[in-house]
Amino acid sequence: MNSVIKKADTFGVVSGALCMVHCIATPFLFVVHTCAAGGCANAPVWWKSLDYFFLVVSFFAIYRSVKTTSKRFVIYALWVNWALLGIILINEKFNVVPLSGFAIYVPAMALVVLHLYNQNFCKCNTDGYCVTSH
Repeated sequence: MNSVIKKADTFGVVSGALCMVHCIATPFLFVVHTCAAGGCANAPVWWKSLDYFFLVVSFFAIYRSVKTTSKRFVIYALWVNWALLGIILINEKFNVVPLSGFAIYVPAMALVVLHLYNQNFCKCNTDGYCVTSH
């Protein structure tokens, strides 16, 4: 059971880290590639779609992680940060509320930290059942 927990959390950490790399690299790659190709138009659709790809991947990582965590607050924190990440992505598309470009890093980093925490501190007994501790 511990290997399932670690795999889901490792998957979540990798997904979150790649999401952050994507977010950090976007301005640099966008300017260099797009502007060099003949004008600073919008980013390619496939590049914008990566945001939603990472959101879906993180959903499944969280879904697996919360099934096996022993910490109730981790369950809520993972889902709240995932929802915030989704809201920020939707807000970026429709520009409903003006937010700093750095706003997306808060829930993304929180997801990475929470998956690392869950991976290191979720305690399951030998029968595969998580010990609940509140």
